[in-house]
Amino acid sequence: MDLIFSRSNPKIKGLRALRDRTSRLESGLILVEGIFHVGEAVAAARGGKLALQAIYFAPDLLRSEFALGLIREQSGLGTPCYPLTVDVFESVAEKDNPQGILAVARPRQYALDDLGPQNFPWGVALVAPQDPGNLGSILRSIDAVGASGLLLLDGGADPYHPAAVRASMGALFWHPVVNTSFKAFAVWAREGGYTTYGTSAHAPLDYRSVSAYPRPCILLLGSEREGLTSEQAAECQVMLRLPMRGRVTSLNLAAAAGVMLYAMLEAE
Repeated sequence: MDLIFSRSNPKIKGLRALRDRTSRLESGLILVEGIFHVGEAVAAARGGKLALQAIYFAPDLLRSEFALGLIREQSGLGTPCYPLTVDVFESVAEKDNPQGILAVARPRQYALDDLGPQNFPWGVALVAPQDPGNLGSILRSIDAVGASGLLLLDGGADPYHPAAVRASMGALFWHPVVNTSFKAFAVWAREGGYTTYGTSAHAPLDYRSVSAYPRPCILLLGSEREGLTSEQAAECQVMLRLPMRGRVTSLNLAAAAGVMLYAMLEAE
């Protein structure tokens, strides 16, 4: 294909638009940037987890044989692969000193009713999280422990924000992510026979005292700022605390999720 050298090219304008959440929601498309992340997107496309729409690359930046092999493979399969000048590529890249490759993909969409104990035996539910980087990091931990996926309750950050995509290290492509209301989640969890474990700095039970986390189960975490409300905590069969022995009163949301997920893995 001919080299794209204009920042006003319609395809480049389309890429730039995908930085905006509204455009992502309306189109169902996301941006994936970087060699490793595009490689994971291609692998997920092979596995039927997402649809790869196009690859954009800067020949003068890209030196990775792995990445060039991805482009040859996908071009041979009919995926449009567009070469860009360095200037044009840098105008759409999120990162400084970009690696020279990005992809546009359409992730598979899931609804809460698609999930149940058979295909979602354990996972994480977050109430209105605000930091997309936390979402990506939690998805990375979900993948690391072999958990099922992520439920996002009552809005919050976009799981397809570029920061979330980067922080997930590709885990976002492999696990279901569902946006729903807390009310719908509570009904779903009760009907599915899930045990819901919540966390609070004021919970009576130390998380280390739990000897087993039988499936199906959900780890429920409140927002970074507010935590769980009393009404949300009431939906949990078990409330746990992480001991805080220093001056800080809480852990970062992603750190707390990681501690709890590994505890749940070890005490399965």
